[in-house]
Amino acid sequence: MSSSGGTGPQRPETADQGRYDAPRRRRPQITARVRILLWLMVVMTVALAAVATTTRSILQRDVDQRITQVLGQEANEFGNFVTHGQDPETGRSFTTARRLLELFLQRQYSDPDEELLGLIGGSVLRQQRDIPSELPLYKDDAALRHITESDRRTGSLSRPEGDIRWAKVRINPAGDSPRGTFVVAFHTGREEAAADEVFRTLLAISAVALLMICGIGWAVAGRILAPVRLVRGTAAQLTEQDLTQRIPVHGRDDIAALAETFNAMLDRLERAFATQRQFVDDAGHELRTPITIVRGHLELMGDDPVEREETVRLVTDELDRMSRIVEDLLLLTKAERPDFVSPGPVELAELTADVYDKARALADRDWRLDAVAEGTAWLDVQRMTQAMVQLADNAARHTAPHTTIRIGSRRTVDEVELYVMDSGPGVRAADAELIFERFRRGTVRRGARGAGGAGLGLSIVKAIAEGHPGGRVMLRRTPGGGATFALLVPAAAQAESGEVEEFGELEEFGKFEAVEEFGPPSPAIAGADEKREGSTA
Repeated sequence: MSSSGGTGPQRPETADQGRYDAPRRRRPQITARVRILLWLMVVMTVALAAVATTTRSILQRDVDQRITQVLGQEANEFGNFVTHGQDPETGRSFTTARRLLELFLQRQYSDPDEELLGLIGGSVLRQQRDIPSELPLYKDDAALRHITESDRRTGSLSRPEGDIRWAKVRINPAGDSPRGTFVVAFHTGREEAAADEVFRTLLAISAVALLMICGIGWAVAGRILAPVRLVRGTAAQLTEQDLTQRIPVHGRDDIAALAETFNAMLDRLERAFATQRQFVDDAGHELRTPITIVRGHLELMGDDPVEREETVRLVTDELDRMSRIVEDLLLLTKAERPDFVSPGPVELAELTADVYDKARALADRDWRLDAVAEGTAWLDVQRMTQAMVQLADNAARHTAPHTTIRIGSRRTVDEVELYVMDSGPGVRAADAELIFERFRRGTVRRGARGAGGAGLGLSIVKAIAEGHPGGRVMLRRTPGGGATFALLVPAAAQAESGEVEEFGELEEFGKFEAVEEFGPPSPAIAGADEKREGSTA
């Protein structure tokens, strides 16, 4: 029986579980430096061995050719002596083989390894000198018998005492004189030993060279791979909190290109993490207030129907504002993606007219269609429309009713410009540098319009402008008072040629002078606030 207080039945541990639970043994890794050195050693060993073997073959061939030449020369000289030679005692041709061989052997100067013999019957005629061989041919009866009986004129003979190469010429004198044979033999041992000695010397030199190459290759490989180790070390030091490490770039080789590519990847990672952190921080900061408002009103909501209706309306407004903030933040986050904008051919006149028609429904203002450019530009029509409508809404929020707001486009040789021009109080000089940042608003005074925005509108406009290659957003003062926001995109090569309109240069803010120098406000906004907010909702 099992005890009731014990644990339940346990599943037996399988072999697979034991294998996966056990710490995995890492295979020994061979570093790139060692692999490079091993490959270098293999290649150099094969190359040096091939050179040494080829050199030995060439030397042996030269030895063989030299011996063949010596044998042929001696045989030809003897044959010529037989045909044209004369006995100095008689002044006539030789009549006996012995006299012919004796005189020829006396006159010849042979090489040290060369042996000249005359064979007549059972006797051997030779030069009186030492032969550098353990067993000279004239003492080797078996070898002499083999040569004499052979039907070939030349040949080779392998002996334990040393190999020889030979050639022979038979002598057939007239009359009853005995026949003879002239034999020239070459002992190849010393010549082959010299070739083998050169081969061994070459092998020794190759071994020393291989060791030197090993040391030099180790040092060079370490120097070449030093940036790679630096990349590895830098990657190991990278964390989500610290992406500032960079690799120093030296030179213009492949390793320098690798370091530049790695640094560019780190830049993208740092921007991506910064965007993510900024999104979380901004979302947390901006959503905290409406969440607190919603919670507070819901906690204090009573049973009075009027109070409940007012609370529901207020909560709905806050939730709508939270939704807009989240949508704007998501849009700004997408601005980091390469497919944020999708440019294509757009008719400038049609785009300008569409923006004007949509802007007229935003507020009760004196909307006017200003200059309209002709031709085609390379733009993302949806993103550009979104940015222009945002600028128009921004102008409507910070101007009084019936204030004139102009929408237009113009084209120069280098750029295409879409702009929204209002005649309001303008932008404070202190705010002009800040209004394009996220959650940054212009200085707001009591009674100013547009105070309820989250401060993301102009950030979206800037992201859309800079999403186009070479695009930018510009803030300028309007002649007579007000502010002009312009989106400028370089004229793309794909755009059709159109008439280029020349406009006078509008003075840019530059270092943003004080707002009091913008000029007096127009009469249409005499009742507007003294200062305006310089950013979008």
